[in-house]
Amino acid sequence: MIDARIPTPRDAFDMLLAGNQRFVTGAPEHPNQDAARRTEVAPAQNPFAVLFGCSDSRLAAEIIFDRGLGDLFVVRTAGHVMGPEVLGSIEYGVSVLGAPLVVVLGHDACGAVAATRSAVQDGTTAGGYVRDVIERVTPSVLAARAAGRTEDHDFIAEHIRHTVDLLLDRSRVLAEAVEAGRAAVVGLSYRLADGTAQLVTARGL
Repeated sequence: MIDARIPTPRDAFDMLLAGNQRFVTGAPEHPNQDAARRTEVAPAQNPFAVLFGCSDSRLAAEIIFDRGLGDLFVVRTAGHVMGPEVLGSIEYGVSVLGAPLVVVLGHDACGAVAATRSAVQDGTTAGGYVRDVIERVTPSVLAARAAGRTEDHDFIAEHIRHTVDLLLDRSRVLAEAVEAGRAAVVGLSYRLADGTAQLVTARGL
């Protein structure tokens, strides 16, 4: 049965981290991945978190957080860059589906951040719509450089923080949900080698 009780933002955050810990230790439970769950969620969904992450193929949300069908409402773009359709999707997850948690998920060795660092340093950029991705990551890279950051993880963390701030600045729906205590927004950084998701920033927890 789908739990009708809406979890608090803290409950949802703890559930997510518990799943990541199971994944890291090699003891996943693979919850909500059977035929019974498929039938259960067919009429409606009730995700406990909206996950806005990078499109990187090594960042499969349901796997690294050990969750299943109907648990996560997932939105992904290269470098977790935002446009109106992304904001609308996230707002839908919170205001219509009632998810109490929004997670911005970045990761080390992010190609979008690396490409942007190179573009800023060399004054060159990619062609096509890849350039649009680089332009949207550029404010994060410039902020990290201005603060004297030099390490990859510092640039990644800055971009995650920038994305969280941007979400709350641009979406009145999300900002009001956080202010009312109905939702929280957190930024996590995923380490590809060991599988851990580490907290970078939190608003509303």
